Amino acid sequence: MNKNFIGYFLLLFQPLFMASNLIVARGGVDDVPPISLSFWRWFIFFIILFVLNHKYLFDNFQTIKKESKRSFFLGLMGCGVCGIFPYMAGSSTTIVNMGILYTSSPIFIILISYFLFKDKINIFQFIGLLFCLVGVFAVILKGDINLLLELKFASGDFWMLGAALGWAIYTVMLFQWNSELKFFPRLTIISFFGFLSILPFYFIEHFYFEKTLFNEEFYYWILFAAISPGIIAFSLYTLTIKYLGPSTTGFTLYLYTIYGAFYGIIFFSEILENYHLIGTIFVFFGIYLVRRKSKNEIKA
Repeated sequence: MNKNFIGYFLLLFQPLFMASNLIVARGGVDDVPPISLSFWRWFIFFIILFVLNHKYLFDNFQTIKKESKRSFFLGLMGCGVCGIFPYMAGSSTTIVNMGILYTSSPIFIILISYFLFKDKINIFQFIGLLFCLVGVFAVILKGDINLLLELKFASGDFWMLGAALGWAIYTVMLFQWNSELKFFPRLTIISFFGFLSILPFYFIEHFYFEKTLFNEEFYYWILFAAISPGIIAFSLYTLTIKYLGPSTTGFTLYLYTIYGAFYGIIFFSEILENYHLIGTIFVFFGIYLVRRKSKNEIKA
């Protein structure tokens, strides 16, 4: 079978699983408290990967120890912030909003790379950033400028922007910090530190705010969250990179938005409003500009 065909099939197929995390964020929080949902998701995620990679991990313990501080930070960002924040968002905003707002992550990646690592920004990227910003505000304000004047926003939209920022930090540092570990063993360690970083907040939530009920609904949501947007999504994402490379694979995030909107409409009877379409057009056009190279860069 043609290699490009497999790659582009994965490009279309993988976001179906990645976007299923929005189903968890929207529906799971009705049965499981958000921090508990995130903690147990990453705990099960870690257990599954540990069983599959334990021999390699024990053989490379010194490398794991050497990289532990970086792994903890990646776990805090990738599992802690990006794990808790979407589930916090799910109780006060829609899947459509969450999907669109999460596409702002590549914009944060560019800004972080520019300010921390002096990556250059060309004119297309600068204009693209402005378009994305307009698109994000169109969604947050629900097309109503009066909400800005009255300072009335849905808290879930800001939780989701926080998640997008966390994913951007995770992505940039994952790229900057090379590892001697193979992908899945490294992911095992990151998920280990991820659920550890959530543990104190889980205890606070459980004992002081909302207790976790270990019932049938709990096990359903935890297993679904660990397997569909977890193990399957990450595995297919890695396979897509193998066939298409990281730049093209990045487009999965934009398909994630589209699939997320369909999930919201199908499973939660959400309505696609005009401001969603306007915001999406601005964000996607901004992303298109951001990915363009200036004439000087092409000549170089």
